[in-house]
Amino acid sequence: MIEKLAIVAIGGNSLIEDPSDPGIARQWDAVRSTCRHIADMVAEGWHVIVTHGNGPQVGYIVRRGEIAAKEGIHDVPLDLVVADTQGSIGYMLSQALDNSLRRMGMNRTVASIVTQVRVDPDDPAFQNPTKPIGGFMTEDEAHKYEQQGWDVMEDAGRGWRRVVASPKPLAIQEINAIQALMLSGYVLIACGGGGVPVVRNEFGSLRGVYAVIDKDRSSALLAKTLRADLLVISTGVEKVSLNFNTPQQQDLDKITLQEAMTYMEQGHFAKGSMLPKIEAAIDFVQSGGPRAIITNPANLKRAMLGETGTQIVPGSWEMDDA
Repeated sequence: MIEKLAIVAIGGNSLIEDPSDPGIARQWDAVRSTCRHIADMVAEGWHVIVTHGNGPQVGYIVRRGEIAAKEGIHDVPLDLVVADTQGSIGYMLSQALDNSLRRMGMNRTVASIVTQVRVDPDDPAFQNPTKPIGGFMTEDEAHKYEQQGWDVMEDAGRGWRRVVASPKPLAIQEINAIQALMLSGYVLIACGGGGVPVVRNEFGSLRGVYAVIDKDRSSALLAKTLRADLLVISTGVEKVSLNFNTPQQQDLDKITLQEAMTYMEQGHFAKGSMLPKIEAAIDFVQSGGPRAIITNPANLKRAMLGETGTQIVPGSWEMDDA
């Protein structure tokens, strides 16, 4: 019987520690480091399902496709690109996590599941692309690509990026398989890149769409559906901050659901960056989840002990201690 279930969402950007050197070898380094921290969670008695982002990786594949198209090679639809990254990143996480667990004396099977996530074809997000993919660009570079038909936007003071539609996830197509494998004791990787976005057409058949689902929102949906005990959103910073990247920056330690909602309404969190992480944490806790944590991979274990990271809980900590 599974006593504690944690959904651990790893950001695609956190797998690229140095944006100036995003090569595969460096991604392997980041994956192996992250998986050592996840293995610590398993050793502490948590049953873990890992989800992951894919924004930079999707952007690179799309760009490669655009370059290859000039040589007459066929284009790759965005839904297939998401599935490709589920396979490649899932493979890397599976291998690295298996190795980390075995080094700790744990013989656990790690499985990566290609996951489809259903969205609404009439979601307004299709008319307002906001999800960043690919690497960072200067403003001049962004406007040059904008003239080629890209949608671009400035991303939290870090540079400009290409953006695509990010519809709300409604249902996880493979949820029964995920639950069955979870109950059989597998360590799982699922909902990669937020899941391959699909809709049902007029005949009831599934079809992929041109979009990228935010992995944090899909992770919250997965956590709610499986009634997880914890949602961990791993990102590139140790803690969430107010007035990020300004002289008035204030790191957040332990906040209530109401405080998180207030800060969000005040506009402290950037779209396409920290905002979806806060929204996902709020969604999970508001729907009955006991706790959500936002932190970086290196501090996962300390955050689990309440020593760091940003902790979001239903009520005040004073009430919990009473």
